[in-house]
Amino acid sequence: MNTLSYKTVSQRKEDVQKEWLIVDAADQVLGRLASSIAYVLKGKHKASYTPHNDDGDVVIVINADKIKTTGKKAEQKIYLRHTGYPGGQRETSFENMLKDHPERIIEKAVKGMLPRTKLGRQQYTNLYVYAGSEHAHAAQQPKEININSLR
Repeated sequence: MNTLSYKTVSQRKEDVQKEWLIVDAADQVLGRLASSIAYVLKGKHKASYTPHNDDGDVVIVINADKIKTTGKKAEQKIYLRHTGYPGGQRETSFENMLKDHPERIIEKAVKGMLPRTKLGRQQYTNLYVYAGSEHAHAAQQPKEININSLR
């Protein structure tokens, strides 16, 4: 009887090797960029992908203030939030969000593409977004990548 000489290996939490990657968001389309970032945060770009472990890489996004959208989203997109008080629903337009807090646009888009579980919340902590081209993670020696080439 023939038996297979290989087995499916499930990566353990202790064996995960996280890389620090830097992504330039300048002139990137928001949804496509967020989808690729979520793909990397989940670890699906690695051959050692394990669905129940946080084996994704750490992603630093710079130039969030230069993000682009398609169609009329720049004029029509609305972000909703709630204060927690009765009648406390607040809305902010894409243009105002881009002007005041451009990093939140990418953070919300990526968070919406991650699982709504403990694991998804853990993976989300590996995302760092900065409005300008400066970041505080030079000591980690991040590798600059073209995020669109990973998918």
